[in-house]
Amino acid sequence: MLEATRQRFAALQAEAERAGVILRLPPPEPTSCCGRGCNGCVWEGFYAAAQWWCEDALETVRKLGIEHS
Repeated sequence: MLEATRQRFAALQAEAERAGVILRLPPPEPTSCCGRGCNGCVWEGFYAAAQWWCEDALETVRKLGIEHS
C-alpha cells in the first residue's frame, strides 16, 4: 500500500507539473510507528491524509490546469 501511495503522489505531482500547477507537498511518511498494530496507528492517519491530499491535488490540477491552458 505504501508503494502505491508513493506512486500516486508522484503521478499527481507529474500531472501538476505538466499543467503548470504547483501543489503543496504531500503528507510525510510516519517515522514513529511501533509496529504493534495500535488502534489509531500513525499509518492510519497517514493514509487518511494521503487520500485527502490526492483528492485535493487532483481537483487543483483540474481547476488550475484549465486556467493555465
